[in-house]
Order: sequence, then C-alpha cells, then structure tokens
Amino acid sequence: MITVTRLDLNDAHVMLKAARAKADEIGVPMCIAITDDAGNLVAFERMDGGKVTSSTIAIDKSFTASGAKKATHEYGDASQPGKPAYGIASAIGGRLMVVGGGLPVMVNGQCVGGIGVSSGTPAQDMEVAQAGLDAVLATV
Repeated sequence: MITVTRLDLNDAHVMLKAARAKADEIGVPMCIAITDDAGNLVAFERMDGGKVTSSTIAIDKSFTASGAKKATHEYGDASQPGKPAYGIASAIGGRLMVVGGGLPVMVNGQCVGGIGVSSGTPAQDMEVAQAGLDAVLATV
C-alpha cells in the first residue's frame, strides 16, 4: 500500500505561528511560505514590514526545500563558480534557491513539505525557518 503524507493547512498554521513568534523575538519582520511535498504553496504570510521582494524568495525557498528534499543553504557552496553545482540557481526558471532560509519537513525519512523564510540575513531566515520546522515536528 502506498501512503502519501503531506503538510496540510493546520500544519502550516502551526509553522506560521512559530516562525512569526521567532521573527518577532529577533525583531525582523519576515515573509514565510509553507509548501506541500510537491512544492505547492499551502500558506503564506508577509508580516507587516516584511520586504515585498522577499515574498517570491520565501515561496521559492520553500519550493526548493520541499521539491529537492534539501535545505537551501546546502546548495550555497556547491553552486559557486568552479563547484559541481555551479549554475544550478538558474535551473527551473530561476526558482531554485541557494541561500539559507528554506528547510524540508522530513517525517520518518519522507519529505512532507517545506518552509521558506526571507527578509533577514540568511542566518536570521534559517533561525526563523527552524522555529517553524521544530513546531510542526513537535506535533508528529
């Protein structure tokens, strides 16, 4: 039997709430995107003050994390000139993100979705994304 598990809207709300709380704590208004296992947008929030340009970036970070089943920052070094994945950032219409802030949601070794965060530094984006990820994994 094949069982497909993916994030739903309730899971996304858990993630958004925790990510928003962390963003408030560090004082950086963020754009936060949640996608399902296929990279489809489930939920999105641009906090008051979140950068307008970060809306698309957050969505694409989440898309990359869920679709590639890999954190976006893991592509950073590998995608530099002379490295094995150089040029990958232009793949799939430029949607593949190589900057920190996108994390896959893995449950029992299966990717069930992703979270993408943007508006701060890559380290801040990663911290906020991790808070959302930790919150949903605590419900599993």
